[in-house]
Amino acid sequence: MRILMLGWEFPPFISGGLGTACYGLAKALSDLGTEILFVLPRGGADRRVDRVHVLSAADDRGGPVYWTVQGLEHVRLIPVAAALSPYQTEAGYLEQPRGETYAGRVSAEEAVSPAPDLHRPTSLGITSGPSLYAGDLFGEVNRYARLVAEVARRHEFDIIHAHDWMTYPAGLSVAALSGKPLVVHVHSTEFDRSGLHVNQRVYDVERAGLHGARSVICVSRLTRGIVTGRYGIPKSKCRVIYNAITVDGEPVPTSVHRIETSDKIVLFLGRITMQKGPEYFLAAAKKVLEVMDNVKFVMAGSGDMIRRMIELAAAMGVGHRVTFTGFLRGADLDRVFKMADLYVMPSVSEPFGLAPLEALQHDVPVLISKQSGVSEVLTHALKVDFWDIHEMANKIVAVLRHPPLQKTLREHGAFEVRKFSWADAGHACMAVYKDAAEGRK
Repeated sequence: MRILMLGWEFPPFISGGLGTACYGLAKALSDLGTEILFVLPRGGADRRVDRVHVLSAADDRGGPVYWTVQGLEHVRLIPVAAALSPYQTEAGYLEQPRGETYAGRVSAEEAVSPAPDLHRPTSLGITSGPSLYAGDLFGEVNRYARLVAEVARRHEFDIIHAHDWMTYPAGLSVAALSGKPLVVHVHSTEFDRSGLHVNQRVYDVERAGLHGARSVICVSRLTRGIVTGRYGIPKSKCRVIYNAITVDGEPVPTSVHRIETSDKIVLFLGRITMQKGPEYFLAAAKKVLEVMDNVKFVMAGSGDMIRRMIELAAAMGVGHRVTFTGFLRGADLDRVFKMADLYVMPSVSEPFGLAPLEALQHDVPVLISKQSGVSEVLTHALKVDFWDIHEMANKIVAVLRHPPLQKTLREHGAFEVRKFSWADAGHACMAVYKDAAEGRK
């Protein structure tokens, strides 16, 4: 089976869990012999790679430039000149390079010209309003749709698989042009990202994509509930496929090179945005520090709320006990996990949540919000409502003060994480493809 896969990040071009999930799923499908052409929006051609090595960028047919990736035998990446990133400021968006092209693929005029409104359900004058979306992101979404349509005309494929809202217009356009079935994969919804401040324009794009798809893959039952309840999608059209974690051949070392200090380390790792609940983490930290003075809190990540959180930590009087590291990857990410005594994910609305699995793989016990998809499938994890900072603080203190509890959570969690397999997700995804190809939901 041949899949035209659409996503807005893929290693090494990665800013969060979507890229990790796309890689894990693509590798699992590749291992099953599935041919995947992954269309990747790139404003530039940075070749620095973390764990994924670009082997070649060649094309012998006068068509688009392809990147082949080590370990993904049946996957080809094709970069197109669009810049899609929903988690940045207006200034950051405007600083991105414009008009970058790839030989034989698109002219300079096409790369910078506005794309047409492809299945855009927002032509009634709906405006964005205040949200986390920066610059002319919607123009880039439509540009990406136009370029994907050009790619699709040159290739044969059986299924279109679109990841998250920014690729839905492209998926709908290609489905209309080719007659091939569209499968959309919901990793996050506008209600997860923006809470009560839903961007109507994004919601309309999401709703159009969900209704126009043959099948909808949701990363958790929590997400399926939002898709059916908020977007009016029949439950029979939705399939829950949980994310997983890549387990390398070598086990994660359990001997930890710790900071030379008696302090305990509590880790927050993720985008510092409303969705991830960073203010609840700081509020719980303050309560912990009222009863324990040998604890440091590390906030690893970047996002639109980072300045506010630095100021909030200072205003709470805990700034000297909170370290902000910025975005981490590779060896730095491994190191911060190895330093941690506990990982906390206080997400307000988390469709799944890969970071807790990464923590467990690194032998770190986890405390997660009940408002997360991963809480549906993790048994050996502490769970709390994101808003209950008193209970969150109590559980943090319990783990730090009682080594037997920490040891039990570590041992059982490390065993439990082994049950998460991208191979299982790949098989489940193939079943969705087959049903979509045969016209079944």
